[in-house]
Amino acid sequence: MKLHELQPAPGSRKKAVRVGRGIGSGNGKTSGRGQKGQNARSGGGVRLGFEGGQTPLFRRLPKRGFTNINRKEYAVVNLEKLNRFEDGTEVTPELLLETGVISKLKSGVKILGKGQIEKKLTVKAHKFSASAKEAIEAAGGKTEVI
Repeated sequence: MKLHELQPAPGSRKKAVRVGRGIGSGNGKTSGRGQKGQNARSGGGVRLGFEGGQTPLFRRLPKRGFTNINRKEYAVVNLEKLNRFEDGTEVTPELLLETGVISKLKSGVKILGKGQIEKKLTVKAHKFSASAKEAIEAAGGKTEVI
């Protein structure tokens, strides 16, 4: 097959319907929009969520919760990701950023306990989960909160 022989699959391309082009087409005069009314006008129709004047659902339901302006979001690192470092390495947030384990520092780094750790590392982070701290120390490493 050559480039000039390429064709769309049969039935995959449909011709656009030309409306308002005479009564013989079946879509002349009012272009398939019926007679007068809101939907016959250009830009006609109701906005999203409009229920004909009835109080819409989003206004009937109560507001809930709030956004905490002091929220801290931590860059999360699981134990299994720390196995890439050599024995005795001091793992810092800067090192994690440099090696691509995390893409952004955010409000700090939190080490979580998913996976196994086989290396003896000194890990410096802003937060540790209890299971992560336990696993690092069980492997002979140290944890340090910065």
